[in-house]
Amino acid sequence: MAGASPDPSAAPAGGAGAGRRPLVTLARRADFLRAASARRQGTAGFLLQARQRPEGDATPATMVRVGYTCSKKLGNAVARNRAKRRLRALAREILPDAARPGWDYVLVGRPEATATRDFALLRADLEGALRRVHAAPEPTPATDPGAAPRRRGGR
Repeated sequence: MAGASPDPSAAPAGGAGAGRRPLVTLARRADFLRAASARRQGTAGFLLQARQRPEGDATPATMVRVGYTCSKKLGNAVARNRAKRRLRALAREILPDAARPGWDYVLVGRPEATATRDFALLRADLEGALRRVHAAPEPTPATDPGAAPRRRGGR
């Protein structure tokens, strides 16, 4: 599976959580861009971007993929890495049970919030954001932001 690497920390420890779906980390820029053009839900601690992969995608439909990003607006490398560590811990805890198979998720860190917000509040943010993202109506081909643009003219 090109572009995605298994997250070894997402594996269940000691057999606990045997029904949990393993997370695969997004690695290719194109996957991040596709997720950015799909559904999004802002919270106080981060932004959640979510995209259901199309039927013909090379990634197995049972797999959940997740990516993390923090811009330089968050601060220096130490601050960005701390924020990403918190997002990874949050995803490992919540997504194996709450994510839908066949979906890609990207957690985007927010300045002054991701690194400092109480972890219990971040957890509640993610659970609420997932509910709202999945409650949205399924996009139709005409309104799907990932669909090919319509051509104008008689060509």
